[in-house]
Amino acid sequence: MAERQTTNRDGRAPLDRGLEPSIFETRLSTTTRRRRDDLHICPTCNSDLVYPTDWAPARDRHWDVALRCPECEWNGGGRYSQQVVDRLDEALDRGTESVLDDLNVLVRANMEDQIDRFVSALNADQILPEDF
Repeated sequence: MAERQTTNRDGRAPLDRGLEPSIFETRLSTTTRRRRDDLHICPTCNSDLVYPTDWAPARDRHWDVALRCPECEWNGGGRYSQQVVDRLDEALDRGTESVLDDLNVLVRANMEDQIDRFVSALNADQILPEDF
């Protein structure tokens, strides 16, 4: 059985390659004061990662919303108008898009690394019938 390749074409070990942290958008901490209707911003630490843990419709187009900050463990909430909850929903949608964009970058980098390894193994005749 042939010995498996442990370095890439450029001579680096596969785990040394990694992703550059700069390819991901850096989250900037919010330095502006939180407005009462900025539900996605923590009133304690100004993190923009606050998310709802529970919500229920109230009366007169208002919602009862429980909120949590994952950075400082703040919990809070209250009754908010439909307009304020819609802005929270839009902020959550933007956050979801950001996470999906980062996931796509990671998937692409992983696929490129796997392709590089496979091509290197093919070029070195390290792919055997027993591998399938």
